[in-house]
Amino acid sequence: MAGAVTHDPPPTAGGRQGKPLIVTEDAELLDDLLRLCAAAGATPEVHHSAPERRGWESAPLVLVGDDAARRVRGAARRRGVVLVGRDQDDSGVWRRAVEIGADHVLMLPDGEQWLVDRIADVAEGIGRPALTVGVIGGRGGAGASTLACALAVTSAREGLRTLLVDADPLGGGLDVLLGGETAEGLRWPAFAASRGRVGGGALEESLPSLHSLRVLSWDRGDCVAIPPQAVRAVLAAARRRGGTVVVDLPRRIDDGVAEVLAQLDVGLLVVPAELRGVAAAARVASSVGMMLRDLRVAVRGPYAPGLDDRGVARLLSLPLAGEVPVESGLLRPDGGKAPPGAAARGPLARFCKEFWERALTEAGGS
Repeated sequence: MAGAVTHDPPPTAGGRQGKPLIVTEDAELLDDLLRLCAAAGATPEVHHSAPERRGWESAPLVLVGDDAARRVRGAARRRGVVLVGRDQDDSGVWRRAVEIGADHVLMLPDGEQWLVDRIADVAEGIGRPALTVGVIGGRGGAGASTLACALAVTSAREGLRTLLVDADPLGGGLDVLLGGETAEGLRWPAFAASRGRVGGGALEESLPSLHSLRVLSWDRGDCVAIPPQAVRAVLAAARRRGGTVVVDLPRRIDDGVAEVLAQLDVGLLVVPAELRGVAAAARVASSVGMMLRDLRVAVRGPYAPGLDDRGVARLLSLPLAGEVPVESGLLRPDGGKAPPGAAARGPLARFCKEFWERALTEAGGS
């Protein structure tokens, strides 16, 4: 059981890693807390009573055993204090929590998963979550995968931590589009059994590194679906690392894709500027728009007579993200040796750079 005493959430580490502080003399409780810290990948500091002021105030998370509540009563009030006990029937624990200014009261073993998550946030140095952008085609062949790759390549070139996620198991693999189908690293099937929390750092290190970004794609096996719980856990881990996450989405919406849509900040609907493309995109927009609040149109030429980018956006009743330029080098039979967006001065890279500048400004900075 975990309960809040105040309305303030426990603080994040603001991008700064730190060690949780444990205050207890209860050997059995200490063993449990050390076990939970190990599960979260954190090495705590342990004291029998409140440490000196600097140590008390600088710890990103303080776990106070119920046995030590009296000994820390005079410590400076701060956020991020959790009072940990075992007796579910002890009503006095709430009074002691108020006396020490605790944000939360937690009872073991019921609250173990909650506490592991909080400790893991500290271990990872959680700061601003990644700006997460999904790209989806208004119809087949609209160029969504090309734009997704170009956005990721551009983000990485601008110095942002970048992860490109291939959420379309039938799309052929974004690692292929980036020329890295043989690169070492894990693919989606390796995460199919993931539940609960996935470590952001471990995820990043396990994935192929291509063109200064990390890529989560599909292998060449028969697996074409990942359980929604695993999709949720993996994408949440990716977002906790900060920077940007770009997701190439399929046009069909299943439970796994719904989990992705729930974590997106912005969606880009790539629409060819012809009437059939707009009609198909309207159906996609209708289903995606029910789960994604910020969906924008990225229009790709050439234009059918009487259509322009603003007209396409108006027909779809969606805001216009801009016109996606055609990059001739990508039209060669081999797709070109460089990935989409690799030419920093090319029209596609310029479009992507301008998009990131706007999106990051709207999100409050990188």
